[in-house]
Amino acid sequence: MSHAEHHVSSIKLLAIIFGGLVFLTVTTVLTAQLDLGSFNVPLAMTIAIAKASLVVVIFMGLKWDNKVNSVIFGLGLLFVAVFISFTLFDTLYRGDLTNTTKGTIQDQVLMEEGLQSREPAPSTLQPDHTP
Repeated sequence: MSHAEHHVSSIKLLAIIFGGLVFLTVTTVLTAQLDLGSFNVPLAMTIAIAKASLVVVIFMGLKWDNKVNSVIFGLGLLFVAVFISFTLFDTLYRGDLTNTTKGTIQDQVLMEEGLQSREPAPSTLQPDHTP
């Protein structure tokens, strides 16, 4: 079993990729200061995946490596995207119980605490002597 030779990238290519990484880092910092609502996390994840892909493909030499490794990397990115999407779908609707009760879980807890504070303690209850 023979090993392929290591690929040596040109300084020009490495400088272009480095410039792209610096640009994406500046973009990350600038977009972190904006309030984009529910678009914040997907944008940050997209930029992070782009930076990681540049590092893996060029600096770590995946572009010139065995193509099976590229498929494994792509599948890894796909699974990460799927798992994070499911997690984000779940967090979007936490506490949303409008289809069964009024208000959120926190509202229900506060209402229960209010009701419990109005009830007399069990030791002060008088036995019922009605016939």
